[in-house]
Amino acid sequence: MLDLKNKHILVCGGSRGIGAATVKLAAKAGAQISINYRSNNSEAESLVEEVESTGGEAISIQGDISVEEDVTRIIDSAVARFGDLDGLVISAGIFEGGNLEEMSTEFWDRTMNINLKSNFMIMKAARSSLIANSGGSVVFIASTAGQRGSDVYSAYATSKGGQIIFMRSMARELAPFKIRCNCVAPGWTETDMATDTIDALGREDIVASIPLGRIGQPEDPGAATVFLLSDLAQFITGSTITVDGGFDMRG
Repeated sequence: MLDLKNKHILVCGGSRGIGAATVKLAAKAGAQISINYRSNNSEAESLVEEVESTGGEAISIQGDISVEEDVTRIIDSAVARFGDLDGLVISAGIFEGGNLEEMSTEFWDRTMNINLKSNFMIMKAARSSLIANSGGSVVFIASTAGQRGSDVYSAYATSKGGQIIFMRSMARELAPFKIRCNCVAPGWTETDMATDTIDALGREDIVASIPLGRIGQPEDPGAATVFLLSDLAQFITGSTITVDGGFDMRG
């Protein structure tokens, strides 16, 4: 049985989308949740209240994961409330498009800083807490774009591809400390970050391209994430679970 009772999970980017779905599912499994958000306090507090209304424990922590001082404060605040980390989910990111001709250096750097450099800073800040708790599980929310590339979203795809390689590197480096690192790579998923793009590209065409016949919901990658956080996945590390309804048919 999937059980996260008495485990402390920090979800970076946990106030909406896949992060919020992960928070709800992890709390339902018994975890104590630290929810990081960047700007929308009301969303984060509403999620805390929802978790607490069902008997769970959660706090919200404001902070920009692309700012190193904020990252340190986020980790310290989480540990001060619930103790050292048993699990870490890195879900925060941006999804912006632009072909090579349109992209500026500033656009590229912004995508890399938020989607990739932040992962390095979070892992560096969280490392000692995960080790102190005799191991744990880290889940990076990547994307199928990072597995196959993209013409219009090349900066995003590159940042997610880099995230997958960084995860594998961390899985090797931290395995001696019993820290598992994995990725969940969602395909098209109905979040506020992706909905406008889905509609612009043609919702019906996208659905027709997915063998399981629907666009993913945040709970789909959220469930895979909670599985990887649990002891049911205790012998899985360095892996990427693709959650895309069969769109890419990856093994």
